[in-house]
Amino acid sequence: MKISQLSTRELSRNLRNGGINVKIGPFTINLSSSLASITDNLNVYYRDYRVAPSEAIADFYIKLDAPGLLRRWLRPQVTFSFDSHIPFKPLPQSQAFAMFEWGLNWVIANHAHQFLIIHAAVLEKQGKALIFPGTPGSGKSTLCAGLVTQGWRLLSDEMALVSMKSGRLIPVPRPISLKNESINIIKTIPGEFYVGSPVYDTAKGTVAHMRVPEDCIAKSEEQAKPAAIIFPKYRKGSTTDLSPLNKGRTFLALADNSFNYHVLGARAFNVMTALIDQCGCYDFTYQHLDEAYTTMEGLIDG
Repeated sequence: MKISQLSTRELSRNLRNGGINVKIGPFTINLSSSLASITDNLNVYYRDYRVAPSEAIADFYIKLDAPGLLRRWLRPQVTFSFDSHIPFKPLPQSQAFAMFEWGLNWVIANHAHQFLIIHAAVLEKQGKALIFPGTPGSGKSTLCAGLVTQGWRLLSDEMALVSMKSGRLIPVPRPISLKNESINIIKTIPGEFYVGSPVYDTAKGTVAHMRVPEDCIAKSEEQAKPAAIIFPKYRKGSTTDLSPLNKGRTFLALADNSFNYHVLGARAFNVMTALIDQCGCYDFTYQHLDEAYTTMEGLIDG
């Protein structure tokens, strides 16, 4: 069953009473909340995700709710709890769905140590996956969303999950988080995709989410072979440039972008070395998305 097959009333009731088990990539997330905005946003952004049976054991138990009766009405806030632990300060309730996305990133990055986890977008085409590590402001999410509008399969906007056994990339497709100028850039691209209303004044500025195409979710169990590691950098006034990057420097940069390299130790070293050995490694500077698309297509064809 998909979330879209539940009525809004059923979804809201389940969220209030023990939560629902949502399949997101390799994880089962038990999500509970009494907030109407969480119900509404699940209907919009997670409508094509499968619901696991209520008796299933979830990997992570997450709850979003108002911190107290007073905060339901007076300057409403939302808290994020994981296994009954509250790791973050409350946020304005208007940011509840964004808090779910940010909080889930934190939960996976800090607890899913069966994978090597790298802060990166991952997209696949013609059986080849490109890994885009990125720091804030690099243009990673803008490029990621743009490639999705051109038919690329999204594995993740936020994290590359590398199998410790096979070295393959594990899909965990979730809504793409767009910030500030990126929102209007993606909204102007023609096509049948959905970018939601912006949320203002967050810690990351103005934020909006792009819904994942249904076919990307349907292929959540199809792992991908890594083909290239590309460090993107959006720069106004620049020409589009794809330059080879030394594999030693790539290793250092990937280790710096990994959430759990320090936890996995020697195992992480071996997996990351094997990953880099089978990939082309590049620095990529761009301003115009159309030129970026052409460059990435050329990389895949080559």
